[in-house]
Amino acid sequence: MAKTNKTTMDAEMQVFAEDVRQSIAQARRGEAARVHTPADIARYKARGRPVGSIKPDAKQAVTVRYSPDVLAAFKATGQGWQARMNDALSEWLKAQPHA
Repeated sequence: MAKTNKTTMDAEMQVFAEDVRQSIAQARRGEAARVHTPADIARYKARGRPVGSIKPDAKQAVTVRYSPDVLAAFKATGQGWQARMNDALSEWLKAQPHA
């Protein structure tokens, strides 16, 4: 590896260059890198939403087919048309007698 002039590198780059030099030296000595197991990764990498961050009454994604005229009418109202469609369905549901 070519010698690098440390005065032309910022502090972060100097640290990186030193890490690279150490890694190369370890490889030359035949030292293997530490293997990260799934358990190791799970300790520092959280996946998905944090526990408890989903509301109990959260909306659910579904696939529904609407007639073109109904869909066009809601889309013509602009951004937020899905929420307005949800509101219209909620109002209709409230107006229905419950069994």
